[in-house]
Amino acid sequence: MAFPGYGAPSYPGAGGMPVQDPLFGYFSAVAGQDQQIDAHELQRCLMSSGISGNYQQFSLDTCRIMIAMLNRDRDARMGFQEFKELWGVLNQWKTTFMQYDRDRSGTVEPNELQAALTSWGYQLSPTALQIIVNRYATNHRISFDDFVACAIRLRSLTEHFRRRDTAQQGVATFRYDDFIQVCMFS
Repeated sequence: MAFPGYGAPSYPGAGGMPVQDPLFGYFSAVAGQDQQIDAHELQRCLMSSGISGNYQQFSLDTCRIMIAMLNRDRDARMGFQEFKELWGVLNQWKTTFMQYDRDRSGTVEPNELQAALTSWGYQLSPTALQIIVNRYATNHRISFDDFVACAIRLRSLTEHFRRRDTAQQGVATFRYDDFIQVCMFS
């Protein structure tokens, strides 16, 4: 049942007739009347959509940080427009992951992760890369779920850092409370 302000998003199709956004079906199947989804609902939505393909399904923790990445009002829920933005980013990350998963094992090795991160413009020291590998690898291999979690955290931390690096010198000052917020919401 649609209610005021929450109809299925549409766009002009052939002949000017509106066509429902194909992503809305996945979203609305789990969103409920409030047209918002939480991490559990996002996990179900992404599972039913098949976006992870043959890769391992997304963990609840990864779904939580997906929401945190785009949830500007910090209510731990996501509306349809945020979901559409997430969908686009996930497809970009999936394309990158597939490009560097050369052996089609469903995982990337640390050197492949480094190449993927470099392709996105990250210039990480060997120590920083090793910390990331230690955090996200299992048996020295990174799954798609962990690859996405890593990408989200790097994106979020980099955005927060850049906002505080006013001189663009690679140096930022954080108050303790700011630091905790950045780390917990990334």
